[in-house]
This record gives sequence, structure tokens and C-alpha cells, in this order.
Amino acid sequence: MLSKDIGIDLGTANVLIYVKGKGVVLNEPSVVAIERDTKKVLAVGEDARRMIGRTPGNIVAIRPLRDGVIADFEIAETMLKHFIDRVGVRSWYSRPRILICAPTNITSVEQKSIRETAEHSGAKEVFLEEEPKAAAIGAGMNIYEPSGNMVIDIGGGTTDVAVLSMGDVVTASSIKVAGDQFDDAITRYIKAKYKLFIGERTAEDIKIGIGTVRPSGRQAEMDIRGRDMVSGLPLTITISSGEVQEALWDAVSTIVLGAKAVLERTPPELSADIIDRGVILTGGGALLNGLDELLSDELRVPVLVAEDPMHCVVKGTGIMLDHLDKVVKKRY
Repeated sequence: MLSKDIGIDLGTANVLIYVKGKGVVLNEPSVVAIERDTKKVLAVGEDARRMIGRTPGNIVAIRPLRDGVIADFEIAETMLKHFIDRVGVRSWYSRPRILICAPTNITSVEQKSIRETAEHSGAKEVFLEEEPKAAAIGAGMNIYEPSGNMVIDIGGGTTDVAVLSMGDVVTASSIKVAGDQFDDAITRYIKAKYKLFIGERTAEDIKIGIGTVRPSGRQAEMDIRGRDMVSGLPLTITISSGEVQEALWDAVSTIVLGAKAVLERTPPELSADIIDRGVILTGGGALLNGLDELLSDELRVPVLVAEDPMHCVVKGTGIMLDHLDKVVKKRY
């Protein structure tokens, strides 16, 4: 049996794997739980995510990727090996070719660490491609025409903004503000206003459940539980969508400014195309209530959320696997 080509969206929050001929076969959180003293791996993916904030002192849940790049080489390698073994594309006589997506502005050192991690995880060859390019292809945009296409990919650790034409990136920016920073902003806001400690899973539940970025957006409330900073005892409070909008404002404003900066550097002919075609939002952050409308107001162009935004990058890698000969130049 010939080895299968696979595409990997190596995200800060989730790892998604596309196997050629099968489609998306894995979507798991980028988390590894290890025993602190022995470094023994106890759980990977969803099983490890359930342990975040709920482990005894000798067990720690680690996110090996930060801001879209590898922060812990050994743990990232362990995680990737585990996922590749699970999808069953590696054997003693065949190893897969792997196409991995990375943020647009990572350094050569960061590129090397991603490549080496993939090689140690069992890859025969490793190809790197820019994340917004894969996101645009996965969202159904035809980036190979001589016309402007703009995509904003809001992941867990980074937001990648890019204008593409003729199959390549014309202008781009990678902003280190995305889903994780939204969660941190909510945590800090509740700590400052209510003197209440909450965990990162609770912050994420708030963001998904009642979060909005527009005053005219959703109006909802949620009861949340945490630890009172004054008494040290458990406490339940009620927060509203308006408060979440206030908490997220600074982080969202950074993304708006980054998108404006990319548009300002875009050639005028391509800018005209973007007015006609609009901007496509991809990534998990695209699902944040009201974000498409806010960006449309601020950028003064139509902004549309892609169909199935969380899978756009990995689907894009799947399409690109059929044309690996064209991305050989991107191998590092």
C-alpha cells in the first residue's frame, strides 16, 4: 500500500487532520496531560482538555502551541505522533507526506521547529503553506485568478489577515490576538469587576454562550461559578452579553486595526475587487456574535462568514494535497 498524503491544521486550540481520499478524519484539542515528575503522558486531545483546571498537583495539562507556533517541542511531537497514529496513515514500510499550515509571519527558526516536529512524528516529507491561503481555498475562494481576495482567519492563537491574488499572498499580517486572548480578556474582566477567579474553560463557555462584540448584538445572561478572591469560597454570579462585549472590546479592536492596515497596503485595483467580492471570515473566531457586522462597518466592505469556518484551513490543505507539486517551493 502506498503511503497517504495528509494535511494538518496545527492550531493553537485544535489540531485537524485531512487524509487524502478520506476527508477530515480528526479534530482534537491541542492539549497533552502529563505527570509532572515523570513526564509520563497520561492523555492527549479531548481527554486531556477535560483535565484543564481539574488536575491534582502532580498532573499538568499543557498546550504545546502558543500564538500559532510550537512552544514545547517535545510535547508537540508527542501529540502529533499520537494523532498521526490514530488516523492510521503510518506503518513500518510507508510514511506519509505532510502539508502543514502556519501563520504568515513565522520566523525561519519557527518554520524549522514545525518541520522537525513533523519529521520526528513520522513524515516522509514536510511541506509548509501559509494559513490564510489554505483558509481561502477551503472557503471556496478562487485565489488563482488575477483579482483580489481577502480572508481573515481567526484561530486560537493568531488572527491571519491576507489579500491574495494569482495564487499567492499580496499583503498579509499575523496578529497575536485571537480566541485564547478573547478568553483571557473575559477572565481578567470578571476578576477586576467581580473579584472572582474563573477557569479558562468557563471563560470559553461564556464567549460561546453569550459573547458578542456589538452593543446591538445578542442580549443574554449566564450564571457562572468561580472562587471568590476575598473569601476564597465558591461563588455564583450572573453576567450579561453587554459585559462580555465590554471585556472583548480591546482585543477585537486590535483585529480591526490589523485588517485596516492590510487594506491600506493593498494595491488599489485589488482593493476594488475586495469591495465587489467582500471579505471572508474563517476560523473558530468567525463564529463570535456580531464580529462580521462590526468588521463590515469598520472596513466599509462586505464581510461574510465562511460556510463551516472552523474547517476551512484543513479543507484547504486537502485541496492543496491534490497539487503538492505546486507547493514544493514552500518546503523548508
